[in-house]
Amino acid sequence: MSDFNANKQDIGKDEPMSLYNQAKQHFIASHQHPVNQGLHHIVNILAIVGIIYILFVIRVRVVCLILTQVLPIGGHWLFEKNKPAFTKYPGIVILVSLMWSFDRWFGFRDLMQRYVTNKK
Repeated sequence: MSDFNANKQDIGKDEPMSLYNQAKQHFIASHQHPVNQGLHHIVNILAIVGIIYILFVIRVRVVCLILTQVLPIGGHWLFEKNKPAFTKYPGIVILVSLMWSFDRWFGFRDLMQRYVTNKK
């Protein structure tokens, strides 16, 4: 019985995190152009605004919904020349995208690093 429980605990033990890491690596590789990165930061801010206004103002919700689709797809089409990451990792890429933006302070960390590098 202990063998069964040990095997049961091992099933899928690393699977969710490895899927997240694979999606994160694919997301980062698919978002190298600075303009496309900026568009994705804007989209993540709009997604948060849309969630906040989900119960209050329908117009804000609709505008956020439209922009969160048009901006990233346009960024991939115009700047990256590749498919959006959600085509390979649907669902989890939303979490990866939000965590990527939070990690980069929605683009402000990158701007500060460029400013400090250019100042030297």
